[in-house]
Amino acid sequence: MDRETIELIRRVFDNCRSLSARTGRPFSPDGHLVGSLGEVFASEQLGLDLMPPSNLGYDATDSEGRKVEIKATTRSSVALSAAGTDAERLVVVRFDEHGNGRIVYDGPAQPVWDSAGRPQRNGQRRISLTALQRLS
Repeated sequence: MDRETIELIRRVFDNCRSLSARTGRPFSPDGHLVGSLGEVFASEQLGLDLMPPSNLGYDATDSEGRKVEIKATTRSSVALSAAGTDAERLVVVRFDEHGNGRIVYDGPAQPVWDSAGRPQRNGQRRISLTALQRLS
């Protein structure tokens, strides 16, 4: 992976920690920001071709033309759409507090959705990273 991209990702996390320390307010990369960071990280690590942002049903394609859903988290679980996915392959990236990324799952998508918890009111299902590792 390109060293400059890795450093830019780490700076996002560093800046959030600095803002928290300086202001006493919690700043943490989450939501769309972590999702976008995860997409860039996964595409560079795995040679995926990213679709335009907010593409319906999947985030990238791989060298075999398969649709790939990319999820990213800073926690011990990851959120999935309760509606499912159009993707055949799922990649899950976990970032630590310093912005170091690690691919924790790269495999078939459907078994993950089948194993995820019940849909929550927000339209998402969650699955722990431990459960994902068991599916690998």
